[in-house]
Amino acid sequence: MLILGIETSCDETAAAVVQDGKKILSSIVSSQIEVHSPYGGVVPELASRKHMEDIVPVVEDALEKSAITNKQIDAVASTRGPGLVGSLLVGFSFAKAYAYALNVPWIGVNHLEGHIHSVFLENNPPDFPFVVLLASGGHTNIYYATTFTEFEQMGQTRDDAAGEAFDKVAKMLELGYPGGGVIDKLAKQGDPIAVSFPRPFLDKSGFDFSFSGIKTSVNRYLQKNKDTYKNHIPDIVAGFQEAVVEVLSYKIVNAAKTRNCKHIALVGGVAANSRLREKVTQEAEAQGISIHIPSIDLCGDNAAMIASVGYHYLKRNEQSDLDADVFSRTK
Repeated sequence: MLILGIETSCDETAAAVVQDGKKILSSIVSSQIEVHSPYGGVVPELASRKHMEDIVPVVEDALEKSAITNKQIDAVASTRGPGLVGSLLVGFSFAKAYAYALNVPWIGVNHLEGHIHSVFLENNPPDFPFVVLLASGGHTNIYYATTFTEFEQMGQTRDDAAGEAFDKVAKMLELGYPGGGVIDKLAKQGDPIAVSFPRPFLDKSGFDFSFSGIKTSVNRYLQKNKDTYKNHIPDIVAGFQEAVVEVLSYKIVNAAKTRNCKHIALVGGVAANSRLREKVTQEAEAQGISIHIPSIDLCGDNAAMIASVGYHYLKRNEQSDLDADVFSRTK
């Protein structure tokens, strides 16, 4: 089955063709970083307009690189939510019309399920059941996955997600947007123990997260040392990153241990962080747990993961109605 996937939940316009939910024939992602960087974050109205400009050429590019025609597409899958409503509507409406014109099934996909499915697009996917940490954008969640379509939520962020904390700390330090990549790179030049920040574990036996406190702690440190902090920014970001990474790695490994689970997955944009990948791998292997992390290209928003989810629902004869709508937050 050849699925055309479409993703426009935030600031990337993406399209992909995936065969049988696991083989990527093409994956095109058009980023909007240059559009939003001057504002230090995503501007919803600008994101929607840019999606409208890019959606047709991105889909055409995905079809061309897959070496198939649209007549060979068996179904269309598109992100339904969560995300920015204006951005979602561009891809969702396009997918709906495209499938209708081709007279093929189509389905709206939960963006978070898409990130979980990114590990199934790799050569060594985890066996069921497994525990997965999803850290992307405004979400930091832990799930217990038992099938391709069944995920039990074990924990979630109570306020700022890890990705939001990275962006906000980068903005405080005037490092640019998005913050995740620049902090990851700059932290390699710093000493992670030179400046220590609190580890917000909350209940250490539970699996919820809270990163607003660490963001506030960084801000207080900058205010207290406003005349000198610019001389050791690498140490500051290294200390901040280490605090976040320690919490994330502890929670995911502990979640696996409580379920006696031998497989862990790490997905989402924050999963591209090199220190997080290293730390979780070390902690998991020390407990005899296998770790599964998608390639960097599949950590960020992409349409291949959306097509993968769509395949497994369509295989169960589930599809969306023409009157289906998008949603901004998880239900």
